[in-house]
Amino acid sequence: MEIGFFFWPYDVALVRAMAAAADRFGYAMVGIADTPGNAMDPWVAATLVAAETRRARVALCVSNLATRHPAVSAASIASLDLLVPGRAVLGIGVGHSGTRNLGVPSPAPSELEDGVTFIQTLLRGEPASYRGGSAHLPWVTRSSSVFLAASHPRSLRAAGATADGVFINYGLSAENVRESETIVIESATAAGRDPDDVERWQIACLDCNEDGDAARRKIGAILAFVSAYVTGGGDLARRGVPAQYREPLRELRRRSSTRPGAADAALVAELGLFDYLARRLAVCGTPEECLAQVRAAQQAGARRLMFSVSLAVDPIRTVQLFGDRVLPRIVA
Repeated sequence: MEIGFFFWPYDVALVRAMAAAADRFGYAMVGIADTPGNAMDPWVAATLVAAETRRARVALCVSNLATRHPAVSAASIASLDLLVPGRAVLGIGVGHSGTRNLGVPSPAPSELEDGVTFIQTLLRGEPASYRGGSAHLPWVTRSSSVFLAASHPRSLRAAGATADGVFINYGLSAENVRESETIVIESATAAGRDPDDVERWQIACLDCNEDGDAARRKIGAILAFVSAYVTGGGDLARRGVPAQYREPLRELRRRSSTRPGAADAALVAELGLFDYLARRLAVCGTPEECLAQVRAAQQAGARRLMFSVSLAVDPIRTVQLFGDRVLPRIVA
C-alpha cells in the first residue's frame, strides 16, 4: 500500500518539517494545496519541499484551471520537475477554496478533460491551443504526471479518459471505493487505455494523536470542508449518502466555510454528521485506531491513500506519529 499526505503550507518552518518527515518515514508522496487566503503560495512551498526531499514524489494537490491558466501550471510543474526529476505531480481539480475564496466561478467538470489534454501536450514539448490562445514549452524534455482530483462521476470519468492519475475524494467504505474506482476503470477502458496506467489514490482526512479524543474533536472542521466535494450539487442518493444524512449535509454545505475552524467542527456535531463523515472521509484517533481504519480501507479495496493533514491538532506530529507507528505496519 502506498501512503502520501498533503497540507496547507502556513509557513516555511512547517513546509520544511513536513518534507523532512515525508522522506524520513517513507511516505510515497507529499502534496501542497493551492488554497489562496488559507496558506502561502503553493509553488513556493512545493519548491521548498523539492529542496528538502530525495525520495518522495512532490505534488500540487491540487490546483485548478480558473485562478491559474493551465499553460502557467504546465510551465510551473515542468520547472519543479527540473528540481525533482521524475517526481513532480500536478493535480488539477474544479476548485473549492482555491476559487470560492477569490470569488471566481469554478470550471465545469466537463472542462477538465480539455485542460488536462492541453497541459499534457505542453509537457510533451509540443505546441497546443486552449480557448483561443496557444502556448509552447520547447524547453521541456520530460513529461510530469498530471492527475485529476475527482469526487463526482463526471470528473471521475474525465480522469479515466485523460489523466495519468486521479485523487479520488469520495469515501473509504467498500461501496465508495468500488463505485468510484469502477467509474475510472470503465472510462479508461472506453477511451482505449489500460486502466492500470491511471494511478488511483483515495483521499481522506488524517489526524493521528496519542490523545484520540483530541483528534476526533478537531477533525470535524476539515470534515465540513471536504464534505462539500462529495455532496456539492447533484443527487446525494446517487453518491451513496443514506437518506437520514442528505438534508443535514445540504445544511452543512449552506453554512460551512471555505476557511474552516472551530465553528465548522461544531456545526458538524450540531447536525449529527460527525460519525457518518468520519467513517466515510477520515482516519483519526490513536495510532492503533488509525491502523485499524487504514486496514479497513485496504480491505475495502483502496491501494493508495492520500491524507489531508491540514487541520490536524498538530500536522507535523500527525505525520511523524503515523509514519513511526502505523506506516511500517501497512507498507511492509
